Amino acid sequence: MNREKRTEIFSRLRDANPHPTTELKYGNPFQLLVAVILSAQSTDVGVNKATAALFKKVRTPAALLKLGEKGLREYIKTIGLFNTKAKNIIKTCAILVEHHGGKVPDDRAALEALPGVGRKTANVVLNTAFGHPAIAVDTHIFRVANRTGIAPGKNVAEVEQRLLRLVPEEFKLDAHHWLILHGRYTCVARKPRCQSCIISDLCEYKDKNID
Repeated sequence: MNREKRTEIFSRLRDANPHPTTELKYGNPFQLLVAVILSAQSTDVGVNKATAALFKKVRTPAALLKLGEKGLREYIKTIGLFNTKAKNIIKTCAILVEHHGGKVPDDRAALEALPGVGRKTANVVLNTAFGHPAIAVDTHIFRVANRTGIAPGKNVAEVEQRLLRLVPEEFKLDAHHWLILHGRYTCVARKPRCQSCIISDLCEYKDKNID
């Protein structure tokens, strides 16, 4: 796929959704961090249901530490792996209070040092909370990048590096959100909705689902 085609793809995605953002509900960078940790192997819808009550009560790491691991589990018990996630989140809160003044660091290394935070989670926080042109490659973005030909790669790391290199600069900040939403609602895993896809004529997928 050439640069002109990529530019047209992202131009169309931008025209359709000029201000994309995460579907996770949050009020500040700390709540976003918690929501992203909870979203691993879970849906945004499921996380939002669990955090609706939690985030009314808790807005800071110190407040969540007061709630404690047992208290946190009560709010998130509908989410997969909630026991492990509760442990990681409480440990993360302690580190944020002790080493970062209760603030979420705007720094990849510091974020990835937090329990339960890997590269993908760090990328979401850096992009959504702090406006870095980071791209968090999840299953949706991995599928879209490979299927369309925008940035094919054998693994998430390869796709991330290619996207960072190949997405035109003017689209880089919002590329993460456009691609994830496209994969979630149009370029779905089974039976992609090619007939209603706004980039179908530019996509290089050979087995388009068109009747």
